[in-house]
Amino acid sequence: MEIGFHGAAGGVTGSMHLVTVAGRRVLLDCGMLQGNREVEAGNAAAFPFDPASLDAVVASHAHIDHVGRLPLLVARGFRGPIWLQRATADLLPVMLEDAASLALSEAERANRRLRHGEPVRAPLFTMQDVAAVLELLRPLDYDARTTILPGVELALRDAGHILGSSIVELWGDARKLVFSGDLGPKGTPILRDPTAITGADLVVMESTYGDRDHRERASTVQELGEVFEHAWRERGTVLIPAFAVGRSQELLYWFARYWNEWNLERWRIFLDSPMAGKVVAVYERHHELFDEQARQVWRQKPSPFRLPNLHYTDSTPASIGINAIESGAIVIAGSGMANGGRIQHHLRHRLGRRDTHVVFVGYQAEGTLGRRLVERAPWVRIHGNDVRVAAQIHTVGGLSAHTDQRGLVAWYGQFRDAPPVALVHGEDRAREALAGELGRRFGARVELPQPGTRLVV
Repeated sequence: MEIGFHGAAGGVTGSMHLVTVAGRRVLLDCGMLQGNREVEAGNAAAFPFDPASLDAVVASHAHIDHVGRLPLLVARGFRGPIWLQRATADLLPVMLEDAASLALSEAERANRRLRHGEPVRAPLFTMQDVAAVLELLRPLDYDARTTILPGVELALRDAGHILGSSIVELWGDARKLVFSGDLGPKGTPILRDPTAITGADLVVMESTYGDRDHRERASTVQELGEVFEHAWRERGTVLIPAFAVGRSQELLYWFARYWNEWNLERWRIFLDSPMAGKVVAVYERHHELFDEQARQVWRQKPSPFRLPNLHYTDSTPASIGINAIESGAIVIAGSGMANGGRIQHHLRHRLGRRDTHVVFVGYQAEGTLGRRLVERAPWVRIHGNDVRVAAQIHTVGGLSAHTDQRGLVAWYGQFRDAPPVALVHGEDRAREALAGELGRRFGARVELPQPGTRLVV
């Protein structure tokens, strides 16, 4: 069994790893690169392998940095099955159709600024490319060990990161590879804890927060309530960049849980994301994947997705209309790293106001607008315009959908005999810190692959 690392190796986006086993080629994830313009230009580059030569793809979950280049893969010749958990299969069209829509908008915006003689820019992929991907999906339930190719078996286990997120177990040639995907923290609302795996010949493991531990969730939730109270006293507005899958639903969960304590009935709450609204419908179809506490909350009033003052803004005019509200609004909008989507329009409109509170509730990758705001940049550029930052910026780290160093170490510690581990999906500082902990505690042999690295199991 051989694995080649082609994305999210020394970074946190563009997850893509190629496994060769039993004479077959299986791609783990096919994610989109996210960051600054130079980084994202790499999405259109040729794949480091022939897509037509692949026998199958396994998608760990529906976040765009893990599945966003699937339409390109298919457009360039891949015709095999795409294996994924059943809820991930329901989320995938929502994610990819939104990405195709954004790609079209970005191309149109770029073409309006073309100078004479410059070539017209085409979108990265189209709705037709997305439709071709959906025809190849092969949904699986958790814990069902399945033969996906001659001599190759697959099982998906709950990773506790977002709905349908999976730890991948892959068997072939008397070897077993475990790919963690993205691991959620224990106790994440709505979701079950990551599954313990005990045996592997190689573990490919994420390391997003390999160099730090999160605040306790209870402290983080308290801080969120304090931000809302502060903003209300200032007659301000709260903007929350949030991923449409996972983070938006968790925020609504906390809003329902602390409805009375946070006096949320006085606010106007907007989920300003057509995609997030569609994702809510997927969550409501998959209650069987919720943890017991979430099931109890869903039986209470108000339901997290049916808050009496929650507005789903599907249309562009409705989104623009939020700008007319002077105060008393909480706006949840994508993207989670503020690198695109409707949140950019709200930031452009409100960043110059001191009574605006911007709350970051997830990881902000290098080169993103969110990272620049978290690092307190006095000016940022949005849609070609320089925008002064007077707003109050809050980083609420304890709501991360990724587990921290403590959780990563504990999850790896459940394996017998400390199998070798390759750390991916983390910036080098985080990977190096986690590698040191795994070596010190378990004597693990740790690899830090770069794009193009190959390991033989």
